[in-house]
Amino acid sequence: MKYFNNFVLVVLLGAFSACNFTEEIYFKEDESGKISIQMDGSELLQMAGDQMQGATEKTIDSIISFKKFLEEKKDSIASLSSDEQEKLKKLEPFSLRMIVNDQQGKLQFDLFSDFKKISEVTDLFSAFQNIDALNPTKGSGMSAMSMESNPQYTEVDYSFASNTFTRKTRILDKVLHAQSIDSLQGMEMFLAGSSYKLKYHFPKKIKKTSLNSATFSADGKTLFYEIQFMDYIKNPEGLNVVVELEN
Repeated sequence: MKYFNNFVLVVLLGAFSACNFTEEIYFKEDESGKISIQMDGSELLQMAGDQMQGATEKTIDSIISFKKFLEEKKDSIASLSSDEQEKLKKLEPFSLRMIVNDQQGKLQFDLFSDFKKISEVTDLFSAFQNIDALNPTKGSGMSAMSMESNPQYTEVDYSFASNTFTRKTRILDKVLHAQSIDSLQGMEMFLAGSSYKLKYHFPKKIKKTSLNSATFSADGKTLFYEIQFMDYIKNPEGLNVVVELEN
């Protein structure tokens, strides 16, 4: 699993610099579907050049089932702290596809899961951050996202019922939120080109949404919305959204 350890290092290096995130949901008629968060760090790969060769020493296009991975590593996971074990437990429903290709300049990750009810899905961005618990260099200072230095201070809830979809972020700890913003002040230059996008596909045409500047597909069934990543960090509630579908 050497390539997986390399993947973790790449995520930790790129999570807060020159990366774009896309949160995407596909809904079926019965309200089941698929959810994913995609990280495109291709720009980071191009910027880093030779410095990234150790982490991307070969072309990778692989899918990892975290359920299977956690079962295989259960003995070593048992030695982790209860907080780290809990972080990894939240990854269990997900699978991860990673594409790393130096020659093509690609560095892409897709954390995804099927669901029966969207309300059962955990906060996707937090789940992505939980990969830090697999960091083989824990304690080296490389991680900007560790539980010890940056505990989870927000929570995202999803719901979809009676033709209405809701995404709601709640700030759990305002003090930690403010500290997180302060810790990133020196990185605003690197974050300037990073974004967080929503891409939601519905089985019916969208009637209206609370996001005034959202755009839609030609058939009116897909919603697109994008903000700067630093704006999302400063104001997580800026991605709160209500979408009402036609009957």
